[in-house]
Amino acid sequence: MQPFEYKPPRIKTGDLRVPVTFFEYAPNDGPEPGENAKKVLFQCLAKVDNVWMKDLEQAKTNGTIEDVTITIRDPLDDYLPSNKHYIEIDARGYRDKHFNVKADFPDPQNSAFIKIVGGIRS
Repeated sequence: MQPFEYKPPRIKTGDLRVPVTFFEYAPNDGPEPGENAKKVLFQCLAKVDNVWMKDLEQAKTNGTIEDVTITIRDPLDDYLPSNKHYIEIDARGYRDKHFNVKADFPDPQNSAFIKIVGGIRS
């Protein structure tokens, strides 16, 4: 019989330290082309994962300049991520960048969290 050995979870609540905002764009009023931020959909704290070399290679093949993976607590029905939404990360190196939500999926190690992948198109 194999002895029981406790393995702590990979992500803990204390890892969620970076404020993030989810919002959506709307077309400008009037004849001028373009978009501006319409409304804030959800704000929370997140864990922003380090960028790996494989992520950079994947970003190149997908046609994005930069990708980011964030982990947040599962908001249940308060917020459902969509590919029409954008992420703003309030951290050094990510300010003034708006990442488009590309995918979201539950964290396989802990069902209390979800992972969201965002990218900036070229």
